[in-house]
Amino acid sequence: MKQFDSIIIGSGQAGTPLVFSMASKGQKVAFIEKEHLGGTCLNIGCTPTKTYVASARRMWDISQSESLGVDFLGSFKSNMPKIKARKDALIAKSVKGITSGVENHKNITYYKGEAHFINDTTVSINGEEITAPTIAINVGGRPFVPSEYKEIPHLTNQSVLELIELPKHLVIVGGSYIGLEFGQIFKRFGSEVTIIERGDRIIKREDQEVSDSIHTFLKEEGINFVFNAKKITPSYQDDEVTLTINDTTTVKGSHLLLAIGRVPNTDTLQLENTTIQTSSRGFIEVDDYCRTNVEGVFAMGDCNGKGAFTHTAYNDFQIVEDYIFGSKSRKVSDRIMTYGLFVDPPLGRCGMTKTEAKEKGINVLEGRREMSRIARAKEKGETHGFMSILVDGDTQKIIGACVLGTGGDEIVTSVLNVMYAGKTYDLIKDSVVLHPTVSELIPTSLEKLKPVE
Repeated sequence: MKQFDSIIIGSGQAGTPLVFSMASKGQKVAFIEKEHLGGTCLNIGCTPTKTYVASARRMWDISQSESLGVDFLGSFKSNMPKIKARKDALIAKSVKGITSGVENHKNITYYKGEAHFINDTTVSINGEEITAPTIAINVGGRPFVPSEYKEIPHLTNQSVLELIELPKHLVIVGGSYIGLEFGQIFKRFGSEVTIIERGDRIIKREDQEVSDSIHTFLKEEGINFVFNAKKITPSYQDDEVTLTINDTTTVKGSHLLLAIGRVPNTDTLQLENTTIQTSSRGFIEVDDYCRTNVEGVFAMGDCNGKGAFTHTAYNDFQIVEDYIFGSKSRKVSDRIMTYGLFVDPPLGRCGMTKTEAKEKGINVLEGRREMSRIARAKEKGETHGFMSILVDGDTQKIIGACVLGTGGDEIVTSVLNVMYAGKTYDLIKDSVVLHPTVSELIPTSLEKLKPVE
């Protein structure tokens, strides 16, 4: 049996930097990856989808050019092979960099294959058993595919990125973050798009006003929505998928994309051979330092259920690195939740929603500004959405923010920084902000806070 100082399972946004950190400190590290170096974000998540968002945006810019006084006299269409090739090239360049770093580091031994636990400290990979006092698990997650769709031709967020022909009619099951992003992308590329949602509105995690606003501008772009689809029966015949909804309505399409949710990849690890504890949903249970119940074993990223984002995975790496080599001062509970929805215009969110704040009994005050009342948004011809900043009326500190509108995914960080500083909202209310920008209306929106009923 081969002995290492550490074993890292999975090369996502937590596993990869931890491998290089450990190796740089002289540790002999076994690095295991079953599919592709760089993990979900780089290969099938953020990087490829945002290249598609950029291409779709170019399509929208051309289609809207006349409203800004630009006459476009030619014709245009999406070129799926070129869009895919651009995406593939960006990924390949990044993967090449990681691969080179791994292969050329004397302290890293790379294993291509699926890791299986033999016991708490021993892992089998390609028939070889290896062991280490420190093991970090970063195996991520995968799309959830219900049993009724197993035999129906379908796409996931991974396989949809391999298409080289534009779907004539893309039917999407799931009206949340992934479904909405791909829905707008392919609508702008030229597909007919129908989004089917079991609930009564999209992205139910968000406040009603956010759901309504996004629903409005996606409908304006021509996306069809079907809500309250409590029962969905799929079938496939003659190269066409048919979804029968609530036994009464049918939706037919050329392609079906499942965007129903994700599940952790922990079921591949054979954790039944260990004493590592998991939740009923398969997430590895961890404490504030990403430690499992087994000494020396950590779980990071999507598989620990503490965050489903690249930035939270990377923060998990920082927490584990600090615990092993530093002052043990970084903790999961110290971070403020923040994320984006990369439809166009995008949503940037940090902290609590209104619903969450009210459920906690907080005296919530709100500073709000519609994008239609912001000069820069009007000048750009992008007036959908609004910004909302929530303040605790008792402490005067910001407890959450939502910026839905042009630049919202970038702008929200300015509010997040004030929250991390632990300062009251006056800090940003009294600041002098660059004009003309969307951000300059953040101080203005905080001048007259109103109670949230």
